[in-house]
Amino acid sequence: MTVAFLGSQVPLQAQNNTAASGDTANDVAQKNRIWQANVGGGEYMVALDRISAISRHKYVLDGAVIVDEVTVDALGQALVRFYFITPLSDAMTGNAAGNAMSRIVDRGRGVVEGVAGKAGMDIQNMVVKKFPETTHAKEIEFRVLSEAALTGLYNSVRTSWESGRGRKFTEK
Repeated sequence: MTVAFLGSQVPLQAQNNTAASGDTANDVAQKNRIWQANVGGGEYMVALDRISAISRHKYVLDGAVIVDEVTVDALGQALVRFYFITPLSDAMTGNAAGNAMSRIVDRGRGVVEGVAGKAGMDIQNMVVKKFPETTHAKEIEFRVLSEAALTGLYNSVRTSWESGRGRKFTEK
């Protein structure tokens, strides 16, 4: 996956989503054998017996952003990725270069938020792609708005898969 950097990575308040605390996510048990995720960019459902692997990892992309990614591999035609993006400058605060980069990124966030508000769009929820580099067949991508929400999502799919009981994770 290749993700283009936009200055729209708006962080939300951190919270623990494991028990659906806070106002940004909800994770509840279901009576079926399906794991479901409803996030800002859409909805994903998979039968638990079709999941073959789950993972969570972080990487630096193009020297500009840190991608924290949860991948759910299911038997079938598509791989799903849920990710949270943090500007690399956020990890470098405390020194002159990092602080300068942080100010630039913050200004960019403000501009994107203003444009999104005027256009009536929820841009910070959207997956960022750059054609043709990030167009991948058989890949489904969702973007979440906080590291806490991604942790809650990972805990939800892991709990569901290990227990064999359905769950529904919703990012509000």
